Amino acid sequence: MTTHDSTSRDGRDVRRRKFLAAAGAVGAAGIAGCNGTGDEDGEDDGDGAGDAVGQIGSGRAGRDAPGGTSMSEMPALEGELTVYSGRGEFLVGELVGYIDDLYDDLDLTVRYGGSTDLVNQIANEGEGSPADVFYSVNAGSLGALADAGRTQALPDDVTEKVREEFRTEQWVGTSGRARTIPYNTDEYSESDLPDDIMAFPEEFDGDLGWAPSYGSAQAFITAMRILEGEEATREWLEAMVERGAATYPDEFRTCQEIADGEIDAAFTNHYYIQRVLDGNPEAPIATTFTEGDAGAVFNVAGAAVVDTASDADLASNFVRHLLSAEAQDYFARSTFEYPLIPEVEPIGDLPSIDELDVPDLDLSQLSNLEPTIDLMRDAGVQI
Repeated sequence: MTTHDSTSRDGRDVRRRKFLAAAGAVGAAGIAGCNGTGDEDGEDDGDGAGDAVGQIGSGRAGRDAPGGTSMSEMPALEGELTVYSGRGEFLVGELVGYIDDLYDDLDLTVRYGGSTDLVNQIANEGEGSPADVFYSVNAGSLGALADAGRTQALPDDVTEKVREEFRTEQWVGTSGRARTIPYNTDEYSESDLPDDIMAFPEEFDGDLGWAPSYGSAQAFITAMRILEGEEATREWLEAMVERGAATYPDEFRTCQEIADGEIDAAFTNHYYIQRVLDGNPEAPIATTFTEGDAGAVFNVAGAAVVDTASDADLASNFVRHLLSAEAQDYFARSTFEYPLIPEVEPIGDLPSIDELDVPDLDLSQLSNLEPTIDLMRDAGVQI
């Protein structure tokens, strides 16, 4: 990656202003340019969003400079650093490149891949792994790496930047995604939708859709299995099959079908609604949230320092940069995710994290997908 000649604080401040001004357009190009379903887990890093992204909700254009701690106020990054990134280059490459460009004395190598694959790669590489930082699309993969003893504790002043639900001593969330219920506003109002996820198959009278082969949907069902038990989850799945819920390959497509009037409601992550509205601000789609159940799970992308890191301080400070004002604003404006530091607001007409009724759930448990997939198949779900 290219670097600049100046590493002075003034130089870093100038680059910061330019980066903040360009963040929305940069992320838009990445999202619009990808038509796949994201990483290897079928996660949410890469669904197409139509044409170039414009202003939605509260909008990106004209946003004030974000709160929080600027990179210019953080320790400079110096030395060799290898990051294994389970987040796609098309989404986070510009941010990572910006961090690299900020420091002449940083020799940064980034290896992109699926989060699960990278966890397995670190395990297979053993003590010889070159990985210093693992950047994951979900908490489950972070938990899996930590459970294998392949991470080391982060400094408290890094982890304490985010709420305790979204961190452990071994890893910290960097951006978030909320499960939501998108619905067609031409046919239903928010008050027409149940606030209990378990009630939908039998109590909602409209046409439902979902994407059961998608990673986020399977994590959602995993949360249901943990919170409600296997039998109740089986009954929910069987009811979805019996009522003929429409099946789609991914959650962005699912939201498009709602906006097109093909179905009335579905279960997706929050930012797909934003991406549909981004392409058509008049689309008849809005979203609502269930309360304290699997339908209200809030999952995070995040980062950990690998146990083989040659310079743990450098690796921790790179993670710190992902929680900077610039990075958090980038996630809000470029990927429509929830920033995890309170000083930066999400894009769009969304409740704050504090306003969400999130269930009490260890997010690292969401990596245990095999029993969920077996249960879905047993219930007749085609995945």
